[in-house]
Amino acid sequence: MTHPIIIIGTGLAGWNTVREFRKLDTDTPVLVISADSGDFYAKPSLSNAFAQKRTPQQLISTPAAKMAESLNVTLLAHTRVEAIDLATQTVRATPAHGEQTLHYSRLVLATGAKAIRVPVQGDAAASVQSINSLDDFAAFHATLSARSTQGDGAHGSVKSIVIMGAGLIGCEFANDLLLAGHQVQVVDPSARPLSALLPEAAALQLQEALSAMGVVWRFGTTVQTVQANVSGAAPQPPLTVRLSNGETVQAHAVLSAIGLRADTSLAAAAGLLCERGIVVDECLQTSAPQVYALGDCAQYASAGQRALPFILPIMNAAKALAANLAGKRTPLVFPLMPVSVKTPALPTVIASAHPAQAGNWVGEQVADGGLWRFIDSAGLQRGFVVTGRQTARRAELAKETMP
Repeated sequence: MTHPIIIIGTGLAGWNTVREFRKLDTDTPVLVISADSGDFYAKPSLSNAFAQKRTPQQLISTPAAKMAESLNVTLLAHTRVEAIDLATQTVRATPAHGEQTLHYSRLVLATGAKAIRVPVQGDAAASVQSINSLDDFAAFHATLSARSTQGDGAHGSVKSIVIMGAGLIGCEFANDLLLAGHQVQVVDPSARPLSALLPEAAALQLQEALSAMGVVWRFGTTVQTVQANVSGAAPQPPLTVRLSNGETVQAHAVLSAIGLRADTSLAAAAGLLCERGIVVDECLQTSAPQVYALGDCAQYASAGQRALPFILPIMNAAKALAANLAGKRTPLVFPLMPVSVKTPALPTVIASAHPAQAGNWVGEQVADGGLWRFIDSAGLQRGFVVTGRQTARRAELAKETMP
């Protein structure tokens, strides 16, 4: 009996691996296990859906059943993998109808990442939400929709939202929620937005652009408590958010967008080597034979032992992994992969140098945007950032950038 390839996870990494594999092998049995419905959607669409007035259901591009049928795979939806046994090449899974043990010929971990959550005190601390999946988006969408009918003094359906985190995701959601007509305050302990990714001048340019749209920035502080407001004579939002600097903010919702951490819990429990992610070699194999990983959960040798939680790395990794699963040894080689930040207030493209790369940002802000190059000690360009209309120079700058 031929055991199937088992793929755990139905995000972009999982489904794209199946797509690429089926281009090379149409017969080998594949079993896909998903903790949720398994419906396919574009995760980046989560942070621009409010402005487009798209519902959670409208974000689904292909239902799970259609994905399974078109790719000729067996799908176990709403099934949680409890453990991996490397010695017997089995996984223990718990679907709705009870626990079962499943044998694999090869195993692919596409378990993604979990939202980083920092401790928050207060009787409404549990109301703080994160958006890292379609289910999360649906929950936040329901929160805003439900509170629009509470008579809490908001003008029409306008809500006051506190976002924890001024990184890439926090800025994208801030822009999106502003375009949807809401009021947004962003809280971050740093001094400016995207401080880990942008040169200071570019970060300040983005800060000013979002400020002009209405973002209220609260830098150098953090959210400490979230309390439920007691109904009084004057209508008010349902939450009081107290910051570490002593200030308080009234809000209808609090969204945590602090960042993501690779989900290595299943892999680590099985004894696989994990650091910042599940460690994989240039062919995506983990520390165990016949076990592979990719996507937000992986730490790539091909990227200098980095995790790369973006779309283009996933697409490249899925194609290489599919070839390896089909029997053709294919080392993963990442090209330069600039990241587009979805902030229409100031379109921004980032091509980061390796974090260990020494160098300095050189560039300037101009009337229609800005252009900064990351230059090493030898005078070579190792990365770049462009904003505004300068983003049209993305391809030109990519050609000039050394790996």
